Amino acid sequence: MARYRNALPQLGDDPFLTDGGIETTLIFHEGLELPDFAAFHLLKDPKGEAALRKYFRTYAEIAKRFRTGLILESATWRANADWGTRLGYTRETLANANRKAIRLLEDIRKEYESGQSKGVISGCVGPRGDGYIPTQAMSEENAEVYHKEQVETFAGTAADMVTAITMNYVEEAMGIARAARRAGVPAAISFTVETDGRLPTGQTLRAAIEQVDAATSGYPSYYMINCAHPTHFEQVLAEAEPWAKRIRGLRANASRKSHAELNESPELDVGDPVELGVQHARLKRRLPQLNVLGGCCGTDHRHVEQIAAACLPLFRPAT
Repeated sequence: MARYRNALPQLGDDPFLTDGGIETTLIFHEGLELPDFAAFHLLKDPKGEAALRKYFRTYAEIAKRFRTGLILESATWRANADWGTRLGYTRETLANANRKAIRLLEDIRKEYESGQSKGVISGCVGPRGDGYIPTQAMSEENAEVYHKEQVETFAGTAADMVTAITMNYVEEAMGIARAARRAGVPAAISFTVETDGRLPTGQTLRAAIEQVDAATSGYPSYYMINCAHPTHFEQVLAEAEPWAKRIRGLRANASRKSHAELNESPELDVGDPVELGVQHARLKRRLPQLNVLGGCCGTDHRHVEQIAAACLPLFRPAT
């Protein structure tokens, strides 16, 4: 059973690192094939599972070196019903894949934790449709029904929480939050935005967060932003506003390119890891509660190391 259902440790003031762009790392750096960007598909054979263990150990070692907490996000962004069916999974084999993804993270957490170090396991819930474009848009009620099975599967494992990653329209985010509430598992909601800082639907980030909170009585433990470069959204964040204080996590892209440009790009744009670290530190100064830090598309261990190096002095006095 999960250990932190009543009090997630990242809701305090300590820094927590998470991983980078899992799919782009595995494809471009490890040379692996991920049909439909489905990293969980690697769990089907020992070689694929070994690649995932290597990947997560890399970030566990970074967290250990910097003496931070660690959030282990399962490789299940595509492990929902529609994508699973496309890949040949049955309802039962898909549930088993989600459970296996969490068991792998249990092993990593056991290797990582020592003393004051805290490891949190999160069941990753991805969008039903495209990560960039709000296709197959559902009502809040339909989204709850659709995502219920994956959320309930995670609730029956050692996952401490679920995180909805790359939410591009608000109704799907509300449905996942409602499913998590019914399952009794904490949830974080991570929105993606375009270069203007708005969701792909045109809704402002503020309106999206406020709408989810209003519809779910503030159920999400916190919010995040992912799959966008800091220059895409830093202008819309205001430190003193209540909705912005709900944002605790960032998983930014390495590239300044728009989603459309990234879709058309034949090569991986890794950007500038040092610059990305500086940009995160600037956002940390603006949002003091920001304490969950990782990466998304194009980022790898180099980016997360630079983010940690730039941001950790803002958590602790210099020694």
